[in-house]
Amino acid sequence: MDGKIVKLQELIDESSRIVFFGGAGVSTESGIPDFRGVDGLYNQKYAFPPEEILSASFFRRRPEEFYRFYRDKLIVGNARPNAAHLYLAELERRGKLRAVVTQNIDGLHQAAGSKNVLELHGTLLKNYCVKCGKRYDADYVQKATDVPRCSCGGIVRPDIVLYEESLDSDVLTRAVTEISRADMLIIGGTSLAVYPAAGLVRYFGGRHLVLINKSPTSMDGMAELVIADRIGEVFSQLR
Repeated sequence: MDGKIVKLQELIDESSRIVFFGGAGVSTESGIPDFRGVDGLYNQKYAFPPEEILSASFFRRRPEEFYRFYRDKLIVGNARPNAAHLYLAELERRGKLRAVVTQNIDGLHQAAGSKNVLELHGTLLKNYCVKCGKRYDADYVQKATDVPRCSCGGIVRPDIVLYEESLDSDVLTRAVTEISRADMLIIGGTSLAVYPAAGLVRYFGGRHLVLINKSPTSMDGMAELVIADRIGEVFSQLR
């Protein structure tokens, strides 16, 4: 094995309170495009910029256009957990991984078997009526041919954090607690460019900070180990 992979394995073996903090790069190997890569959503052409379409005010003004984008780009029905998701779930089963803190909204960590998943930006798997609060599953929204409506007549929206909205305070508090208690923090598949989520890693005061990302991040200089590769490829070499 590569020397950096061997080192990563050693750090994992000697740690007992590992937390993983991940972003879009964790799911790209499952066929889900990231937002800021060369082929990401922010580099594709629509009548409106993706940042605007995925904002709370746009959703209220133009729900039809929001759902056209949603069905075209956010739903990847055949996506399956990759080696990264599966390895993290296995680490949790062994009692070594305490939490996954993710910026992703695809639910693939849970599909792989992870239990303690803190979804900073919500999830596409849950939906609710903006009028009465009634809950709906992903199937209900995905099978709607137009804007999905509740039995009360209200619009049903995915339970995700849109631009202009705040992160869930309970999820944030739990993420801070898990990261601050960790003896090892593995950051993977994220450029650490999205705040306030990226700011959470500043709460880590443990022994081992590891960064796994294809491109450099702002925290590379603070890490004990930096691996410039796809995270699924890296984790597939671990035991």
